[in-house]
Amino acid sequence: MNSTTIDLSPAVSSSRTLSSIERALPATGRVLIAAIFLLSGASKLADPTGSMAYISSAGLPLPPLALAGAILVEIVGGLMLVAGYRLRAVATVLALFSIATAVFFHHALGDQNQFIHFFKNLAMAGGLLQIVAFGKTGARA
Repeated sequence: MNSTTIDLSPAVSSSRTLSSIERALPATGRVLIAAIFLLSGASKLADPTGSMAYISSAGLPLPPLALAGAILVEIVGGLMLVAGYRLRAVATVLALFSIATAVFFHHALGDQNQFIHFFKNLAMAGGLLQIVAFGKTGARA
């Protein structure tokens, strides 16, 4: 490859056998991404009053319903992500949830902490969209 050529071929040939480490990477990545959803859902279950106050402070209507929906998405979605069940659909829902959370709860970008959380959520959505694109094995189906 010379300096004017860009190699757009896949990094791993589909004819090459993957090592056990390479086969474990997609599941490991899913566990790492799911961890934040599972922990966040568990914290909401541990302090529903505080969680509803936070939802209310963001100006969202029906905090009890929003809390139930968030817990459902985070815990059930996180578990499904780890299990690899209906993976593309679950990753899509979690990506949209991450973007919505960024917009509704972390939009004060002048606050450095909120700025970081906003872009952390967008990065999570990006990782989840990789799962949507490449599925359970990490290889394009």
